Amino acid sequence: MSENQNINNEVAEEVTEQELSEILRIRREKLADMCAAGNNPFEKVKYDFNAYSEDIKAEFSDEAEPRTVRIAGRMMSCRIMGKASFISIADGKGKIQCYVRINDVGEDVYADFKKWDIGDIIGVEGFVFRTRMGEITVHAQKIEMLAKSLLPLPEKFHGLTNTDMRYRQRYVDLIMNPEVKDTFVKRSKILTEIRHYLDGKGFLEVDTPILTPFEIGASARPFLTHHNTLDMDMVLRIETELYLKRLIVGGMDRVYEVGRIFRNEGMDTKHNPEFTTIELYQAYTDFRGMMDLVEEMMKTVAQKVCGTLTIPYQGQMIDLSHWERMTMVEAVKKYSGVDFGEIKSDEEAIAISKEKHVALPEVPTKGAILAEFFDAFVEENLIQPTFIYDYPVEISPLAKRKPSDPAFTERFEYFINATEFGNAFSELNDPIDQKERFERQVAERRAKDPDTKAQVDYDYITALEYGLAPTGGLGFGVDRLVMLLTDSASIRDVLLFPTMKPLD
Repeated sequence: MSENQNINNEVAEEVTEQELSEILRIRREKLADMCAAGNNPFEKVKYDFNAYSEDIKAEFSDEAEPRTVRIAGRMMSCRIMGKASFISIADGKGKIQCYVRINDVGEDVYADFKKWDIGDIIGVEGFVFRTRMGEITVHAQKIEMLAKSLLPLPEKFHGLTNTDMRYRQRYVDLIMNPEVKDTFVKRSKILTEIRHYLDGKGFLEVDTPILTPFEIGASARPFLTHHNTLDMDMVLRIETELYLKRLIVGGMDRVYEVGRIFRNEGMDTKHNPEFTTIELYQAYTDFRGMMDLVEEMMKTVAQKVCGTLTIPYQGQMIDLSHWERMTMVEAVKKYSGVDFGEIKSDEEAIAISKEKHVALPEVPTKGAILAEFFDAFVEENLIQPTFIYDYPVEISPLAKRKPSDPAFTERFEYFINATEFGNAFSELNDPIDQKERFERQVAERRAKDPDTKAQVDYDYITALEYGLAPTGGLGFGVDRLVMLLTDSASIRDVLLFPTMKPLD
């Protein structure tokens, strides 16, 4: 059996082990023959191309003199018709057809070319013309193989459709599904536009440690590791906040970090153990300043990347031109009918919680129960962009208390399509209050988990004692924003290499 006879133009996604073994044997034999003839493709170290497929098509003119180009890419299809053939090449920007004729490239080269396989990396030099069918094509005058593909690609009409394999073999997914590459190109543009926006506002991009000396008292569970040289346990960071606010103390008034975060927790369509956030801090502003920044930044980035503020997402049309603003108490009253502004005690809150069949938190205070009502009744209704602000102090250990009502904090989260996208505070800068909150938070962790290694970050308290200016802070997930602006249903669709359990 000849592989070219059976699968040269397309390879079924699912082949038997015997068929695959035969394909592998044939391709390795071809490689051996090439090497024996002194033409080992893996010895090629450079190919000077001067054009991309999409640029060639965009710049083509029927009236202009034929242009000679050199292109390089992966052969995705091949139609051999005796002494002439049509192939398609996929390069860094798209695909283009090439016409290969024995009279142009020579008999020996053409004979070798007919043995090449779908997936091989090749270089083509020739002039650009339009075929009788109207397709812009490169008429090959020289053609050479640059790297041999030893594994068959999935069948071209269906691509790589097995979702699990798409995530595990992203390299094949990118080859076979051009729209996947488009998603990651757009991801890069989103990050570029965010940086451009923040840089234009006078923010300085910085880097802070990923390895930290101990587990802080926050509820997120970290990944643990050990530093051999220092002989000390360390953790991968669960946030960038405390280091960035140290920089505000040091006089760097506007800072941000595009940071990789690691949390040893559950996985679903919105969560991956490692993900990307942007945290930013601005001295001499508050959470309302952050609210204005979020709205302007989201509008700017969406307009630059998508060309519109009306974004289709999973069957919904999201209007980023309008943002609603509600306190948590207002939102709970709107969607549950319960007015926590009228509730005076923890006991009343517990009673209404039982009446409405809302689960009680471990420490059933009025503020914590309000947060449970929000989860039960409100979040699922927040489809269009909405700021929810004035969060209970019980669930906001780093936010400044609201001067008019110390039971609440100057904090907001913003929601789109029933999903939280970001979190912001008027940052707590009272070192005495902060120390008490940290110590209480760690004590609660230890009460629930006596084996926890969580500690209070007393060095951060020391930084606050030197004086932290009134500061607004914001953190938001890059991956969820990319999901929104690319209409992607799962976080795995916007991570090039999502965390996967090994097949073995």
